[in-house]
Amino acid sequence: MNKNFSWFRKIAIAEGISFVVLLFIAMPLKYFAHMPMAVTIMGSIHGILFVAFLVFAREVKVDFKKSWKWVAIAFLASILPFGTFYMDHKYWKNEAPTV
Repeated sequence: MNKNFSWFRKIAIAEGISFVVLLFIAMPLKYFAHMPMAVTIMGSIHGILFVAFLVFAREVKVDFKKSWKWVAIAFLASILPFGTFYMDHKYWKNEAPTV
């Protein structure tokens, strides 16, 4: 069960990084440098990580008996730029189960 929480945190950080890269690197490349492939590639990576984030959020909810409020806050963090970084630093790091 600890592995699910560990994977959740790792995927949350990767998802946050992919979102920031998509917004602040790929999108400007698409619109200012006329390179739409940047969004295609980064968007696909971000999409896969977003789905993985949701899957592991569900796993953590079940394994650790988290509330639907916890899931909603995790989801909100995932759609806000830098949200997953903030949540990991302030909350998820402290919630990490110890072995």
